[in-house]
Amino acid sequence: MQVLLIEDDPSLAEGLKKSLDREGFTVNHLARGKPAIHAVSTAAPDMVVLDLGLPDIDGQEVLKAIRKKDAELPVLILTARASLEDKVTGLDNGADDYLAKPFETDELLARLRVFERRLSSFKHAGMAIGPVMLDSKAQVVTVDGHAIDLSRREFMLLKILMENAGRVQTRDSLESKLYSWGEEIASNAIEVHIHHLRKKLPEQFIRTVRGVGYSIKPA
Repeated sequence: MQVLLIEDDPSLAEGLKKSLDREGFTVNHLARGKPAIHAVSTAAPDMVVLDLGLPDIDGQEVLKAIRKKDAELPVLILTARASLEDKVTGLDNGADDYLAKPFETDELLARLRVFERRLSSFKHAGMAIGPVMLDSKAQVVTVDGHAIDLSRREFMLLKILMENAGRVQTRDSLESKLYSWGEEIASNAIEVHIHHLRKKLPEQFIRTVRGVGYSIKPA
């Protein structure tokens, strides 16, 4: 799952990025609101963690702009504004959850896992295409009923392809979903993941569209 973290405190942002990465999330970080609105418009993440006290624009305005772009994108407000009025305003503006600073990282992770379960349920927690079954909740993939061993990124890549069966996914779009901004990525990283996946999946399950990307035929 890709998280857009909008937080202007560098030390807090860095700590959260490390914690979320350990939990298997892919984190992109922005310190200002206007670039965040643009990021949601151009390549929407799976969920957003939004600080209200941003240096360029109030976080409530960012939230309103996000909701105009995407009514379903899960947004958790993270802020030092802990009054009841602030909470009500944030929820009325479209926030899905509200966490006041200071907070425990474990509580933030628990709330994001609720988002993740909701998204997994919405995007077919159990997907089957031919002999391949992917269970998002259990993080298990089976072929003809036998579990196969996948790395975290191999699992994420297969999940993206299966969720978008019948639609071609470009290498750039796959990289943006699997890696954080600024993360060093080998030029052939996606090809390597695809190569490893193909060894574990039925022949021709993942199809190469030459010069474009990859796809899986729908069931």
